[in-house]
Amino acid sequence: MTVKYSSRNSFNVVKKQTCAVAKLGFAVSLLFLIACEPSDQTPGLWLGGNVIETFPGDWAFTDSNREIFVQVNTPYFLPHSVTIWPAQAGGELYIAARDPDTKNWAGWIGSNDEIRLKIGADVYDVAAQELSEQKSIAVAAAAYQAKYDLGATGGAKKSTLKYWLITPRS
Repeated sequence: MTVKYSSRNSFNVVKKQTCAVAKLGFAVSLLFLIACEPSDQTPGLWLGGNVIETFPGDWAFTDSNREIFVQVNTPYFLPHSVTIWPAQAGGELYIAARDPDTKNWAGWIGSNDEIRLKIGADVYDVAAQELSEQKSIAVAAAAYQAKYDLGATGGAKKSTLKYWLITPRS
């Protein structure tokens, strides 16, 4: 039996192998992006978990969680998630950003207040209402100071803070 070898056949084999490697690389990259949640100071993308359909009437259960994840919508169509500290007061949940002008995620909430929170294994689709009244800000700041033992300065000397109240989506 004679096998004919040509440079054209060799080109087609290399082309098929290159295409297969590219497809595999794309699939691995996509899998990595889908599974990428934030960790400490490293941001992530999508948050998955047990989706809780009902908005909690009392967020006091978050007192045992020092950190949670928040996922925000971005202008480039991929979500962005970060690790944050939550605090609750009177059953209402607050999130905050120190030096918010230096964090993209804080600005993106201003463009789209629909966010996703991951607390333990549970995921909540909620909205974040920025606090602007001094009375409301004082309540949120006091909740943070009490939970994280931040003292009178809020733990953020020479820093600006922005607070949001977590509300149901409309």
